[in-house]
Amino acid sequence: MTLPLVHATPRRLALAAGDPNGIGPEIALKAMAALPAEARARITLFGPLGVLERTAAQLGLDALLRDGRVVDAGALPADAAKAGRIDAAAGASAVASATAAIEACRRGEVDAVVACPHHETAIHQAGIAFSGYPSLVARVCGVPEDSVFLMLVGGGLRIVHATLHESVRTALDRLTPALVADAVRAGARACAMLGVIDPSIGVFGINPHASEGGLFGPEDAAIVEPAVHDLRAEGFRIDGPKGADLLLAQRRHDLYVAMLHDQGHIPIKLLAPNAASALSIGAEVLLSSVGHGSAMDIAGHGIADAGAVLRTIALLSARPQATHEETTA
Repeated sequence: MTLPLVHATPRRLALAAGDPNGIGPEIALKAMAALPAEARARITLFGPLGVLERTAAQLGLDALLRDGRVVDAGALPADAAKAGRIDAAAGASAVASATAAIEACRRGEVDAVVACPHHETAIHQAGIAFSGYPSLVARVCGVPEDSVFLMLVGGGLRIVHATLHESVRTALDRLTPALVADAVRAGARACAMLGVIDPSIGVFGINPHASEGGLFGPEDAAIVEPAVHDLRAEGFRIDGPKGADLLLAQRRHDLYVAMLHDQGHIPIKLLAPNAASALSIGAEVLLSSVGHGSAMDIAGHGIADAGAVLRTIALLSARPQATHEETTA
C-alpha cells in the first residue's frame, strides 16, 4: 500500500456558490480575489449569475466576473433573492449549482469541487431529499448514498464518519461491519489523494470506552471489532475500536473513523472553529465544502471571512502523483 510521491500537479476546481441568500457568494468571490492569477485561472465559479453580479458589485469585485470563468447555475427568482432569508428557492438554487459543478467534474471539465455552505432547512423546504453534500454526490454519481462518506479535515485531524445526519437511533440501527469497513477504505483512499499514503488509522468505539469488554453494551464486539479484524487482514495499519477520547488524546494516527456525527464534529469544530474542510468521499467526484454554515445573520453585510474556502481550495488544489500505479484497498 505504500507509494512514493514525486511531484504534484494543480487540480482544476469548480467552486459552487452554496445558498445564494447566505454568505456563499460573498466568500466565493473574496476567495477568488485573494488567489494569485495563476491559481484563479484554474477555478470555475458556479452559481446564479444575477446574485453573483450583485454581490461582486457590493464588494467592488466586478472584474472577477468579467475576467474569470463563470457558469450561470441555480437560477434564483428575483423575489426570492434576499440576503439572510431562508427560502425554498434559494435551497433549490444551492443544490442546482452544486449539481452542475459535480456534473462538470464527471465530464472531466474540472478535477474536484469546492462547495460553499448550503442551508439544510431551505433545501428541505424545497422538497429535496438531502442530508448533506455526501448524499448529493452519491445521487449525481449514481451510487448508493451509504457508499459516500463525510471526512472532516481541520485542527491537525482527519476524521471520516460512518454515519452522519440522522438520529442516533437510526445510526445505530444502520451501523454494520460492512459499513464501518467501507468508511475506513474510503477514508484511506481520500488520504492518498491528499498525499498521505498508507495512513495509520484509529477507529472509535460506538459506546463509551469502546464498550469496556461488553460492560457498556454488545455493539462494539458485534459491529466494529469484526470490521477492524478484516481490515487488518487486508493490510491496513489500523487500531481499535477504542474510546474516541483516548484515541484523540493520543494523537498517534493520520486518520480517525467516527461512528456517529458528534464523535467527529465536536473535536474538529473545537480545534478548527469555522476553519475546517468537509470532504465527500467514496464516489468518483471529490467534493469538499467548508466546516461552517451559511451565516444568514451576516449575509449581505460584506463582513464574512473567506478563510475556510481558501483553506479548502488549497487542500484540493495539489494533486499528488506517484511513480507507479496506485493500488486501491
